[in-house]
Amino acid sequence: MATAFESAPTSPAPPNSLALIQERLAAGRIPWIGPFLLVFARSVLLIASQGLVAVILLALHRPSPWRQSGYWWTVYGTLVDIGCLIGLWYFTRREGIRLRDLIGPVHMRNGRDLFLGLGYFLLIFPFFIAGGLAAHHLLYGSSTWDPGAYVFQAHPMPVWATVYSLTLWWIIWSPMEETTYQAYALPRFRALTGRTWIAFLIVGLFWAVQHSALPFLPNGRFLLFRFLGFLPGVLVAMTIYWKTRRLAPLIIAHWPMDIAGALMMTVLTTGH
Repeated sequence: MATAFESAPTSPAPPNSLALIQERLAAGRIPWIGPFLLVFARSVLLIASQGLVAVILLALHRPSPWRQSGYWWTVYGTLVDIGCLIGLWYFTRREGIRLRDLIGPVHMRNGRDLFLGLGYFLLIFPFFIAGGLAAHHLLYGSSTWDPGAYVFQAHPMPVWATVYSLTLWWIIWSPMEETTYQAYALPRFRALTGRTWIAFLIVGLFWAVQHSALPFLPNGRFLLFRFLGFLPGVLVAMTIYWKTRRLAPLIIAHWPMDIAGALMMTVLTTGH
């Protein structure tokens, strides 16, 4: 029987807690290359995947193959997820933890994480809208031209690509994006640098840059517009994760935004 002088038992720290990450770092199991490679990889793989589609369209003698290839981002984006999944598996295995440990607890009983995720969506999404409006005003002034039209303008796509975009792409994309930047890279950069603000700066910049390559158009103003437009929302999402260390609600919050993107593509495609 426990006495009054014995401390109550405490729950073990989760494998992805900062304390245990720092222990694995001290043991030499977390190299700098891991988080740097993962945050850098998504943008590189997006451009490489778009290039692969462009080569296919070029072989089919389609006009403007690079520009046309960008319309397929909700299809070739899964190649990016597969690449990041392999990277996450390798580096988590090196640490001695599982991929599942990055996600952490999921509380779906009584819809807890579902409602929390929808609340986060209502909190985060306005920052993306405000970021886009501010970036447009800063870079394009009072012009009514919408630079984002390139991403969602009408273009023909096969039925299978539309179905895939609406049923599978977003289910895979959101968890992989959140896991890569939030659950894996952010706490490890915090442990590696010893500074939370440096970790936020690195991950936030790379995460916003990823959206400049979604799809990639070699136009400096367009790339900066995409980067600035997404940066505020990314930083808010990172702040929520850092305060709560709960990934599941943020994945749920991310899903409606990706579904909206897929729906806009579908409506425009069928209306072409």
